[in-house]
Parts: sequence; C-alpha cells; structure tokens
Amino acid sequence: MPFKKLHLDIKEKLETLEISTPTPFQKASIPVIKSGANLYCIAPKDSGKTTALILTTMQKLKCEEVGVAPRAIVLVENREKVLELNEIFLKYTRHSSLRVYACDDKLHIEVLTSEIFEGVDILIATPKTVCKLLLLEGLNMTQLKIFNIDDAEFLVQKKAYTDLMAITQSIYKCQYVIYSEKINPMLKRLETQFMEYSKTVAI
Repeated sequence: MPFKKLHLDIKEKLETLEISTPTPFQKASIPVIKSGANLYCIAPKDSGKTTALILTTMQKLKCEEVGVAPRAIVLVENREKVLELNEIFLKYTRHSSLRVYACDDKLHIEVLTSEIFEGVDILIATPKTVCKLLLLEGLNMTQLKIFNIDDAEFLVQKKAYTDLMAITQSIYKCQYVIYSEKINPMLKRLETQFMEYSKTVAI
C-alpha cells in the first residue's frame, strides 16, 4: 500500500484527514513517482491526481523546509487554479515546516520576487508568472527537485507551451511529473524536450 511507505508526517496527516485507502490511480502512480522517474500521470477527473501530486511532492522534500530557493514547482493554468491548489496544499502542509507559496499574478512581480526571496519550498504558479520571475532573476532554480504540471491540457495554448519551454531550459536537472486526463500529441512531444526516458501510468 503506497500510503504505508510515505513519510511519517504524511501518514499522520492522512490519518487526521481520515484518508486510509489509496485510489487505484494513487496505488499505481505513487511508487513510480517516488522512484524518481519522469512520469505522465493519465487518469480521469476525481481519480486522486491532485492528492497524489501533493503527497509525492511532500515526500520528495521530506516534509521539511530547507534553504530559501524553491525545491518544488507546480505549474497550473491560471490564477484561480493557483489559489485553489494552494488551499488544498495547506490542508496537508499546515503542521509541517514546508513553505508553500502561491504566486498571485494580481500582485506586482516585484512583490512576488521579494516574498519568494524570503524562502519558499513549494512554488505554485502559472507558466507566464514563472517566466516573468526568471527574466527578472527573481527565481533561483538550482535547488529544484520536482517539477509538476497539474491538469496539463492547458499546454495546448501556444503561449503556455512556449513559456514552459523557456522555463525548462533554465532547469539543470530535476524530476518532471505531468498530470492530465488524456495524453495528446502535444504532451507526447515533450518527450523530445525534457520528458526523456519518461514512464506512463494510465488508469
């Protein structure tokens, strides 16, 4: 059972939230993500993809704050998704030392930069905002361990895809995990970019 092999803090949080049994998708995907492989996670809505993303990100970071530079990034489509995912993350990280930061793109980019410089472990943002931060040298990517893309269907938008390519060129090495309801030609094309040697878990 994947939940039994997770960090003690995560297991305690799952007990508090009364989550005891992984979904079929979580059972299939969590061990593969923990292995460190680049992965396409393909499953329908309400399969437990978001929870798997949160649990494996916490596991990768060992449920503790380290340094000041982000060690995990989660890309989402828009501001609403940023704020929504941040709320869900906080349910799991509230009593850990992990610092989750939601890049609200209604704030001035210099405000985001100064707040990120104070120390962040998990950064949730849109591709557009991450690109802006990189252009202003407001984001240190050298400590990145895991890069998640949630509901990746939005990458069919040309601007989002172009921004993603620019972002990944700034990353030396990390694990990439893409969550989507379906695998489409655009997502498959990423295998020639940064998803080399990737695996697929499909439910």
